[in-house]
Parts: sequence; C-alpha cells; structure tokens
Amino acid sequence: MTDTVQNNRNAADDVALSVRNVSKSFKLPTDRTNSLKVSILNWIHGIRGYRVQEVLKDISFDVHKGDFFGIVGKNGSGKSTLLKIVSQIYSPDSGSVESDGKLVPFIELGVGFNPELTGRENVYLNGAMLGFTNDEIDAMYDDIVDFAELHDFMEQKLKNYSSGMQVRLAFSVAIKSQGDILVLDEVLAVGDEAFQKKCQDYFFEAKRQKKTIILVTHSMGDVRRYCNRAMFIQDGHVAQIGDPDEIADAYSNSFLGTVRSDNEHPEGASETAIKLDSIKVLADGEEQKYLDKYEDFDIEVVFSNDQPVESSALRVDVVDGRGWLAFSLPERGTAAQVLQPGQHRIVYRVQNTLAFGDFHVDVAFDNGVKRFIIAPGAYQFHMRGYAVAAMPLTVPPTTVVIDGV
Repeated sequence: MTDTVQNNRNAADDVALSVRNVSKSFKLPTDRTNSLKVSILNWIHGIRGYRVQEVLKDISFDVHKGDFFGIVGKNGSGKSTLLKIVSQIYSPDSGSVESDGKLVPFIELGVGFNPELTGRENVYLNGAMLGFTNDEIDAMYDDIVDFAELHDFMEQKLKNYSSGMQVRLAFSVAIKSQGDILVLDEVLAVGDEAFQKKCQDYFFEAKRQKKTIILVTHSMGDVRRYCNRAMFIQDGHVAQIGDPDEIADAYSNSFLGTVRSDNEHPEGASETAIKLDSIKVLADGEEQKYLDKYEDFDIEVVFSNDQPVESSALRVDVVDGRGWLAFSLPERGTAAQVLQPGQHRIVYRVQNTLAFGDFHVDVAFDNGVKRFIIAPGAYQFHMRGYAVAAMPLTVPPTTVVIDGV
C-alpha cells in the first residue's frame, strides 16, 4: 500500500461528519385558496401560489473526530436548517451527509414533554423517546434531578413549571443520551447563570473526552472559548472555514456598514447616509474580547455619513446573551443638530458592573421619534468570572466625544 493511499485512508478514518454539496429549499405560499376548484384552475394556468426559498446552496465541510466545531451566521443564513439536515430531521434536496458514530441532537429540547404529566413522569416519557428502558431511567433518575436542581418540583405537573425549569429538565435528560457526535443549537444559554455554568462544565468535560461537538451559536465568546474550528455561513453559502478567532472576527465584521431595513431612517437620511466603519471594546488602550470582573472599558465607534443628517443621535446598546438590554449609551450633544458629512469617532468610557457571560453591541441612531439600527451585533465580548451583583448601569458612564460630531 502506497503512502498516499494510507494517508487518504487515515484522513477518512478521522472524519466524524462529512457534508457534501448539500442544498435545501422550501416552498413558501404567496396566496391562499379556499377551494379545490380554485387550486386546480391555478395549477392549469401555471399559477403555483408559492415561491421557492433557497436556504442552503451547495454546502460542503468535514468535522473531524474530537473537533469542537462552531457554525455561525446571521439570522436566516441557514444554520438551523443545516443542523436539522445533519440530525436527519430534514432531508436535503441534493447532496449527502455521512457520520461515523452515534449522533445526538440537542436542538428541540423538551419535544414530547406533556404539560399534564408531572416532572417525574416526563423524565420517563422523554427517556423512553431517547431509547432508554425503565430500568436504565431508574438508575439515572437521581442524577437527572440533581443536575436539574428540581428536587422539590418533580411531583408537580409540568404546566406549573417556568419555561426555564422545563428546559433545565429537558437538558438534564438529554445529556444522558450517550453519543459520539453532539449537535447543539444555542443550548449553552440554557437556564440561569448557575445552571449555565454546569452546562459549560459538562461540555468542557465532553471536549476533554474528545467527543465530537457541533455548535450553532450567535455567541462569538462561545466560539472563541470552546471551538478549535469554525464555519461562517452567509446567505446559505459557506463563506469561510478555519480558526475560531478569525471566524468570529469575520462574523462581527459582516455587520459593519449594514442597515436594518425594518427601522425608519432619520429625516434626510438614506440607507447609505450613515455607515459604521469600525467598533472596538478597549481596556487600557488595547482591544479586548474578554474582560475581567469590574474591569472598566471603552467602546470606540467610528462612523461616517455621505450627506447631512438632521436631528439624530448615536446610541450604543450593550445586550446580554439572553437578548436583554444591559444598558444603552446615548451620544450627548448631537440631538437636534445637523450631522455634517465626514468620518466621526466617539469613545464611551464605561464603568463595568456587568455579570459573567456573553454580550454584544448594537449601534443605532435615534431621531427623537424612532430608532434605526445600522449595525446589529456589531461587536461581541465576554465577561470572565462573576460579579457580586449583576447591577444595571443606572448611572450614565462618562462619554468622551472626539473629532466633534
């Protein structure tokens, strides 16, 4: 056997998941018919009543055994559809997916739970759906309840649980399903802060055991912290595969200069009137993706406009991993003024009272009536450690305006 053949065979043996030329589209209805007669007449006249949406277009990639492989992309880019194809929930229109080992999807946690049954009964129901026998569930029941921290609620009906409690129970059952390949869709954000820490410990242990893990996430902190390889999907295509830091930067940079079209623009502004040129989180003058507890930081925003914009003020929103607004930074001194064409730089000095977790920054303009976002999720950063109290920033931070906007 030649060295080339042996190397090719070794490379193939190392692949846990192989996705080749996968495409997927959906038919979206454009009108409604209320009778079979109308439907038949439409069909005869070539009126199909739907449009085809191409979600995935010729996707190919390999995940190697032991990889913690991240998949990132904007909403609507096709990430969740890809995961459902990988998990054999959907079938591709074309292409193939091959896996070496048992694949366990953590996608729709709690599917099959019955709100009229107790927590205990739902554990047995969900366990049976995952293929466990009653004896196996008996043996792992205490561990499931311990992990979920729901000891006092197991005899209550599930409909009395909060949504967070239900997800915690579902996750605690799901992790008992031993697999070679774990497929995760944003499940690192399960539950409250303490439970998230337990989930993170579980995935760190899975990574230590060289399990293959595929993670779809909007958290660039998770991509940088967990993944050894990552992929960026744009408009159903593979835009880039490689180092997780490079992929996280590419994802963040993809928001620069974009305008969210579902917001009204200020008077006198067009879609190209204002664009974000760069944004950075700085500590001691150096760009940071990770910040320590109580470490104060600056947010530097550079933007430009190609025509005058009236009565608008820049706003920077810092949003946590759950999508909740942590605080909003107003740009003082520009409201009710004309923003002259040119490039402008603003630095916000922030007194850091953020708690542990991932955060992203939205950049917007406010005309006093409505806000329009020019760069959603323009920057991601992560808070290490735990703050003693997760206090909101009720006291406005110091704002430094440079190059006078």
